[in-house]
Amino acid sequence: MKLLGLLRHAKSDWSASEMRGGEQRDFDRGLNGRGQRGAALMGRHIVDHGVGWDRLLASPAQRVRQTLAAAQLPLTPEWQHQAYLADADTLLSLVQGAQGDPASLLLAAHNPGLQDLLLLLVRDIDDPLCVAAAEKFPTATFAVLALDVADWADLAPGCGRLLHFARPRDLDAALGPESSIVG
Repeated sequence: MKLLGLLRHAKSDWSASEMRGGEQRDFDRGLNGRGQRGAALMGRHIVDHGVGWDRLLASPAQRVRQTLAAAQLPLTPEWQHQAYLADADTLLSLVQGAQGDPASLLLAAHNPGLQDLLLLLVRDIDDPLCVAAAEKFPTATFAVLALDVADWADLAPGCGRLLHFARPRDLDAALGPESSIVG
């Protein structure tokens, strides 16, 4: 059995892009204040969750870099350019190619690829955790899957169970969705 952790980058900052007339590249967008708080909270949660992650594969986008810096995880990221805005199939190939046979991998990247990868790998889509993950995989969300494979190369659709699913709002209501209701 292998463990795969999925971490979506925290809330990004669109203001710099908007202030400069949209000239900032998507790749270079960092986190806003709420994202910094969410990333730090999720980092503590990931460490407290108790899995000793062997390796961390990550998109090199600025918002992922800043998420990992704020999370302060005890791992050195391995920057994977193909993880930037990757779809589920690309992320699956990336994980299948993991070298050195680690027991656990943490993947920090983007949506919709992470959510789609989770839904591709789990076999019980009616499980309450999976239903929550299918509904929405917000920024700074952390999920853990147990995979019934001996080697990462054998990773295939339906080989996993979703063990854990945590959103920032689950840990701090102030980091939940912003209300659009006025009055």
